[in-house]
Order: sequence, then structure tokens, then C-alpha cells
Amino acid sequence: MSEPSYRFPEGFIWGVATAAAQIEGAARADGKGESVWDRFAQTPGTIKDGDTPEVACDHYHRYEQDADLMRDLGIHHYRLSVAWPRVVPEGDGPINPRGLDFYDRLVDALLGRGITPWVTLFHWDLPQALEDRGGWLVRETAEAFRRYADAVVGRLGDRVRHWFTLNEIPCFIGKGYGDGDFAPGRRVDARSLNQAYHHALLAHGYAVAAVRGLGGAEAQVGLVHNHLPAPPIPVIETEEDIAAARILYELTNRHLMAPLFRGGYDEAFLRAAGPDAPQQAPGDREVIAQPTDFLGLNLYWGDFVRAGADGRPEVLPFPRQYPRGDMPWLRLTPQVIYWAIRLAREVFGARTFFITENGAAYEDEVTPEGAVLDLDRREYMRNHLIALHRAVSEGFDVRGYFAWSLLDNFEWAEGYAKRFGLVRVDYATQRRTPKLSAGWYSRVIRESRVV
Repeated sequence: MSEPSYRFPEGFIWGVATAAAQIEGAARADGKGESVWDRFAQTPGTIKDGDTPEVACDHYHRYEQDADLMRDLGIHHYRLSVAWPRVVPEGDGPINPRGLDFYDRLVDALLGRGITPWVTLFHWDLPQALEDRGGWLVRETAEAFRRYADAVVGRLGDRVRHWFTLNEIPCFIGKGYGDGDFAPGRRVDARSLNQAYHHALLAHGYAVAAVRGLGGAEAQVGLVHNHLPAPPIPVIETEEDIAAARILYELTNRHLMAPLFRGGYDEAFLRAAGPDAPQQAPGDREVIAQPTDFLGLNLYWGDFVRAGADGRPEVLPFPRQYPRGDMPWLRLTPQVIYWAIRLAREVFGARTFFITENGAAYEDEVTPEGAVLDLDRREYMRNHLIALHRAVSEGFDVRGYFAWSLLDNFEWAEGYAKRFGLVRVDYATQRRTPKLSAGWYSRVIRESRVV
């Protein structure tokens, strides 16, 4: 019996992803303002080993080298983010021309090497000046984001056709203002947290309007979503376990997905929230629910779920020795790609998808010759691509996949201790070394199939 080919459709997009705060460095260069992560990293105990994003991968000064690297690896699509405080140092008010100039040069460098930019307008680096005035807890931040989005799309929209509004609302709101593990490190009450989620959704809607108004007729735009808690995977594909997964997906995502895809908050959510429900101004529903062209999903792991004795979802605990990567939460559950796509489609009606992040951190070992033979990362990605192929082969409209990440980088609260890159970065020298997984992924791209 022959091996399945796992070939993807013609025109399927293969790319890599990064984020400005994790790779650019140059934290104060050329007029850049302070971000919440710059400030958060100065507080002892917030970041492992006291690391900061001040230098990171020094991409700000090495972007042409990194563009050459992508070209040499055969990468033709690159998801990047723009640093809000680099463009608007105070979050609102005067534009920093040198900040926009950098992204001009970066986009031109990519296009000149045959690489298509996919630009994320916000990937967690809120200007600290806005946080000092309330951050995402106040509506003014969404209004400031509208003006920032107008400036960026207005400047780059003649060359950039693919836009993402916000990256992972559950993380920068839920972990930034809920449990306080991420910048700005606040812990607010349920009412304030729901209001912050609402302001983030409003900012998304404003960014959609910016792309529609300033991005040109061919521009496309969508949100990048992740799941906290992790997406449910039916432990056995029975009707009962699949139904349990649907119920749990609804309950854990309705506060964000319903306003986007159903035109407003569900009554069940509003009743459950009670006095903690978000306050909405006239017109907010329409701004948030503007049609988008796709939904980006960042997927790393899932939770196995079954129908309990009473029919309600039961999340199964992982055995102590269950396979995982070099993060405590990074369990090897490749089925998550298939089920997250299917559940987003069946529960909320999302239609077109990109996998905007997928990858793994492992304890990379450098050989005496300087190579990184990361077979573990290759196997992680390969198994997830097989699950993605299942979704595509069953007719789900998945247009592309972006590996996380091009480079080892500043991994938020983990600092530089955790490495997700296809390319190793020696932070002492800034030397870039493609790992075995980079060569493997180059072949996947070239042949558009799982190899």
C-alpha cells in the first residue's frame, strides 16, 4: 500500500511568521516610543532570566539579511507585524516618520526578493503612554488604534494586499489584564475584563474599515484568533464526543466569535455575564461585525474532550509523561488543527481560514559542527500538516499556513530561553543558522506537500 501524498491544492500559501516586539530590538531607536513589554520587562521577576526585548534579534538593523535568508530558503510569504509605538510613540498624536520609513524599507526589501508581506497591525506591543491612560480598559485606546491603522494602511497600502488586524485577543487581554502574566501585568475584575475585550473587538472593526477605505480594491483583511482555554478535540470521534466539543467551543469562544460572526453578543452570554457584560455604544455592533475575508488561527495544542455521564463536556487531564515540547502547555496534539477549523466553521460560521501560527519550542542541541538537527520540531510540524491536509481534503476552505517562527526570538515571559525558530539565533553574535527543520520546510514549500 502506497504512502498518502498529502499534496495541497495549487496556490496554497506557505509562509513564516514573526512579531515586531519579538525580533526587532532597537527599543529606543529613531524615535520609537516605549511599549508595555518594554516597561513590563523592567519589573524584576516578570521575564525569565531578566531578559528584555531591547535587542532581540536586531531585525531592525538586519532586516535585509533576514529577507535574504527567507529568499534563500524559498520562502515567498512572510507574516510580520508593525510596532505601534515605533509609528506613534505616544500611542496617539504625532506620527514618527522614521518609524514608518522603516516599514517602507522592509516592505520594499521583501517585494524586491519575491516575498509577499502579510502585515499584522497589532501584535501585543501597546504603547506604554496609552496604558498609562487606561490601556485596553478604556475606549480611547480603540479610537487611537483607528488613527494608527489609518496611518499604516495609508502608507503601505499601495504595496501590501494582505492585512491582519489584531493578534490573539485572548492573550493580550486575558493574560495582560486577567491573570497578569503578560504585559501590562494587571489583574482586573470581570466587568473591566469584558469591557477590555469589547474595546479590542472595536479596534479590530476600525482596522477593517481602514483596510477597506485605504488599502485598495484588492486588499484583504481578517483577525488572528487563538483559544484560551485550548481548542477541544473529541477524544473519540463519536457523535457524543463531537457534540461535547461543539458545546465547549461555543462556551469558550462566544465572547469574541459571536460579535464577529453573528452580528452581536449572544443573549446566553449576556445573561451569564449579568452586570459584568460589556457596555456598548450605538453602532459598535456594526463596526465589529463588518465582513472580513478570512480568519487567522494560531494553533499549538488542544485539550481532549468527551461527553461526561451527564452529557456535558469533560476535559481529560494529560498523563504526566504525555509528549510535549519545551513549554509546559505545549502538548503534542496535532488533531487540533483539524478540529479548530471544523468547530470554527460549524459553531460560528467562519468560512475561510489561514493557519497564521503553528510551531514548537524544543531544547535545540548544537552539534560540534554548529548544526541543529531538530527532528522533534520537524515531526511536530509534519504531524500538524497531516492534520491540516485532512481539513483541506474534507473541503474546508483553508488557504495557507505560516510556520512560527522564522527566527528564535524573545518569547515573551520566557525571554530567550525558549526557541521556536526554524533558524537558530546566537544572541551573542546575532548569527543566523538554519536548522534541519528549515531545510525540511523549504522542501514542503517547494513541493506543496507533506514530505
